[in-house]
Amino acid sequence: MGKSKGVWGFASDRYEQLAERFRPDFRRIREGAVYRELNRKLLHEEIRLLQERRFGALRIPEEEGGFGVSIPELFHLLIELSEADSNVTQALRIHFGFVERILNLPDGDRRRRWLKRIADGAIVGNALTETGSAQVGSYNTKLALREDGLRLNGTKYYSTGTLYADWIVVGATSEQGDVVTAIVPSTASGVDIVDDWEGFGQTLTGSGTTVFRETPVEPDDVFTRETYAKYATAFAQMVHLSTLAGIARAAAIDVAASIAERRRTYSHAAAGRSSEDPQVLQVAGRVHSQAYAAGALVLKAAESVQRAYEARSLADAEDDANVEAEIEVAQAQTVVAGLVLDAVAAIFDALGASATIRSKALDRYWRNARTIASHNPLIYKERIVGEYAVNGTHPPFAWQTGIGSPLQQDPAARVDNVRPGPPS
Repeated sequence: MGKSKGVWGFASDRYEQLAERFRPDFRRIREGAVYRELNRKLLHEEIRLLQERRFGALRIPEEEGGFGVSIPELFHLLIELSEADSNVTQALRIHFGFVERILNLPDGDRRRRWLKRIADGAIVGNALTETGSAQVGSYNTKLALREDGLRLNGTKYYSTGTLYADWIVVGATSEQGDVVTAIVPSTASGVDIVDDWEGFGQTLTGSGTTVFRETPVEPDDVFTRETYAKYATAFAQMVHLSTLAGIARAAAIDVAASIAERRRTYSHAAAGRSSEDPQVLQVAGRVHSQAYAAGALVLKAAESVQRAYEARSLADAEDDANVEAEIEVAQAQTVVAGLVLDAVAAIFDALGASATIRSKALDRYWRNARTIASHNPLIYKERIVGEYAVNGTHPPFAWQTGIGSPLQQDPAARVDNVRPGPPS
């Protein structure tokens, strides 16, 4: 695997020391990536390895038993992990989002209890999205009070990471009609986790069905919407962007190695070997450059999310910082996805038909990138950026899928004092 020094750029001595702690694990994960892809071997060993290294505690403050990394450092590490196997990063996406939620809680028993669980190695998965008849902005999954306590009932899909998790974040509707989040152990009674994800990419993320039947919930493990970090949507999207940047790096490394080893060529090629053919080398150069650019954009956008995190207790600055983070991340998304999808498709131009051999599993880069890039549709992000640039309209900070008319944007979201882009 490529280090931070060299073609991907140098971050800092602090980051290098941090990354070296995990790079042997990343190399081990990468070594088995093709075998897992071809044999559909789930990620239990890889997630357990990272649990043993307390990778999930990266953002926990050092005094609370974690590593105290910044948001840019976290996403830099997730790029490197995605270079090893993008499935692993996506399986941990909700975990890191939940950690941010806990970090933003006021000091108290609930915050301390969850910080300790995560510092001790607990992994959190998700059961949020529904594919049934739930209306936009609501859940069919219900949290109800019985004689013996709170009980959860419902069916979820896209339960990414839950196969590997100790705890599950569940979106539900309370008896009062409020949207809440219930946190339950993955081993709780009534929980049925099904590995039925049918997507053509990210096939090992466990993004299938989770069913809850009268599952007990502790009252203190029910969170209201107000406990979400205001930068949570930007943060969640940044995990996808880090995953895409890592996929591009892995594809760039593989195409360079394959070109160097390739012996056969074409009668109309520009050289006797691919490693000396200027047209083939041009493809390798373009793919590496696109991977570099994708990573650079991700790390730059991560700085805006860090600023939003730091501004969370500053009333005058918090709103502006969150808007800027959401827009910067949306702008990065619209470009990074295109760079990466182009890069992972171009590797076949350099390697020819033999690159399509299934045992090489090079197709996984395009399938995985296409799957990741299909989340949070690009067309909406482009429109949101345009509305902000032209009209000063605030971006949405949270959204859901469902049936029915979309939720209307609050008219107060328009910012009349925002300077639009340069005149045409």
